[in-house]
Amino acid sequence: MKVESDPDVPLISRRALGSARRLLRRKTRAETGLFLAEGAQVVREALKRPGVVVTLVVDDPEHHGELIQMAGGVEVVRAAPEDLRTLCDTVTPQGVVAVCRWPRARLEQVQRPRLVVICAQVRDPGNAGTIVRCADAFGADAVICTRGSVDVTNPKTVRASVGSLFHLPVITDADLGETIEWAHAQAMTVLAADGGGTALDELDARGDLARPVAWLMGNEAWGLPDEQLAVADQVAAVPMWGQAESLNVSTAAAICLYATASAQRREPSR
Repeated sequence: MKVESDPDVPLISRRALGSARRLLRRKTRAETGLFLAEGAQVVREALKRPGVVVTLVVDDPEHHGELIQMAGGVEVVRAAPEDLRTLCDTVTPQGVVAVCRWPRARLEQVQRPRLVVICAQVRDPGNAGTIVRCADAFGADAVICTRGSVDVTNPKTVRASVGSLFHLPVITDADLGETIEWAHAQAMTVLAADGGGTALDELDARGDLARPVAWLMGNEAWGLPDEQLAVADQVAAVPMWGQAESLNVSTAAAICLYATASAQRREPSR
């Protein structure tokens, strides 16, 4: 095989391949602080952040020359396609995986935030990754995941973020009460997303979205229970004029983030 005959990029050892494969388990990721990033775009964004990528694994060095060049001093190894496939959870892998070091973030590192998302026990990997991607797209300062939320280094979450996981602070295992206190200390208004709240466009018309805002998004199955709604300053709803019963949490987050970011850019001084 071509990948086995390239003399410039060493073949991954069986031991290293086994260690990387174990990172598909949450327990191993928690113990090591390492995780896998799969796919060219995700790996590209990881490589842009110094110190994140530990090892770059490719099936064809020639095909992935751009990423290898970006890797600089990062260890680069090659693997036979059938071996690299064991590090992936997609049906059609793109032939590139990075072993990454989790860039841990803390609340106190987020300075003067104007827009953050608090995920309260959001457990679906795809939803969590999409929320991170939307937060990145609309200029949020951080995503905060409370205890009971999905592990954001889950391969599906990493992939759904399409590299945004490496662009902004993502705080994990946060206590909801402490997070709300932190948001209030930062002079942020905590808005809870729930279908029974004040319509988003009404909040926009009142100027409430132009202020620093922390959006509280609930679990996919049960949303935000009463005790969590009670800690918010206001409850906000995305108005719907069709027949859909509700919105997916990541879709609702995208709408709320866009509306808030737009309002803040219209009136940046608030």
